[in-house]
Amino acid sequence: SLPTEVFPQQQHQQHHPSKMTTPLPTTMQAFVIDPKNHEDNPLDNGALITNHPLPTIPNEKYALVKILRAGICNTDLEILQGYMGFGGILGHEFVGKVIQLHPTASQSLHDQWIGQRVCGDINIGCCNFSSDNDSTESSNNDTSSTSSCRVCNNKFNYNQSNPQMSRNHCPNRTVIGILNQNGTFAEYMTLPLSNLHVVHESIPDEIAVFAEPLAAACRVVEQGLVQFRYSGDGEECRGGDRVAILGDGKLGLCIAEILGREYLLAQQKQQEQQNGSGGGGIAPHAPILFGKHEHKLDLVSDSGVQRRLVKECYTNETTQEEEVSPHHANQYDVVIDSTGNPNGLTLAMTLCRPMGRLVLKSTCAAGVKGFNSAPIVIDELNVVGSRCGPIDRALELLEGNSTEGVAENGVVVSAPLRMEKYITESFPLSRVRDALECAAKKSTMKVQLVMAD
Repeated sequence: SLPTEVFPQQQHQQHHPSKMTTPLPTTMQAFVIDPKNHEDNPLDNGALITNHPLPTIPNEKYALVKILRAGICNTDLEILQGYMGFGGILGHEFVGKVIQLHPTASQSLHDQWIGQRVCGDINIGCCNFSSDNDSTESSNNDTSSTSSCRVCNNKFNYNQSNPQMSRNHCPNRTVIGILNQNGTFAEYMTLPLSNLHVVHESIPDEIAVFAEPLAAACRVVEQGLVQFRYSGDGEECRGGDRVAILGDGKLGLCIAEILGREYLLAQQKQQEQQNGSGGGGIAPHAPILFGKHEHKLDLVSDSGVQRRLVKECYTNETTQEEEVSPHHANQYDVVIDSTGNPNGLTLAMTLCRPMGRLVLKSTCAAGVKGFNSAPIVIDELNVVGSRCGPIDRALELLEGNSTEGVAENGVVVSAPLRMEKYITESFPLSRVRDALECAAKKSTMKVQLVMAD
């Protein structure tokens, strides 16, 4: 079904680079969090400011981006409850248009970027904080000032072996809408050009907003945390990891979409090998998504994952007491916790086999009361955090969203991901509080904010 709009649906327009000559306003609308507020209703910790100053472009590495749409994430709701102690403009999922560069930016940069629709990496490394033309440190109202660190400078060849180090792990980084950096619930924002990724004209704005959460799901694959085909003699397939995904929220469903595709690809290779040589080895295991809501699980019915209600994990499905069924306890090589619930970690540890891999994707403002780490030690579990992923890969999966798939070099490429099914409702920025209230409902999937033209 089509997403509900609180205003007339506009036709998607083609976006082409062009020079921007319209004078910019000096103020804008923005939803701002005050970290000093600790209201009973978390929504009262933020307010819509109608005359917030327009951000200034700090140096030639940055661009001014006009926000077209922004997505509301569970992390945003956690921040309203005090997570990270953030103060400033909320939000980190967006699609926007580059409308201005720094006066010292070259003509070639103007030709390359002005008018482009973009999404962006949310982490900003300290290498961007100072101008290439100025050896002194530069400060601005959106970033903290410091010289480049050993990660950004690649002093110890971090980035040669792991290029994601500089994208995710600058120790001095700011994070848009999360850490010392104004976010996307506003009409304008600034971001480094190195953070921006051009959105193909075939991807509508409402779909492009999914690039950041989808990239977070792609990060599991980028980290090599799941293998659906074990290497054997020659090219023979020897099965692969048994994977459980916990949580049928927005992130859990995105992970299911991505790992479902990885599984189907492994299955296709196994079948091709079987047809070609009569061998093929052991078929890969389909990943299983455990959730509480059948209507949410149904959203990934064609993704390649198996879908189960989480109550099936327990011996007593009615009371869902702590005793986990022997059919699921210690049965999975990889367990991915995306529940957004601190208690989900306890179940995840129980499902994971000894010396298995426990992948944490959730961030929670509340801690885990009475957390017992003994199972991690006793079962020698490999606990891995997984955070921001490749935006460019997410955009590749979304590109040509209305097509059914194409052929490349004789190989059928999977059809682009269709994400519109996840949009519950869209609101104008002037109704950001209503949007946040809608996003906080358990029945809600994705809520988006649409900025005024």
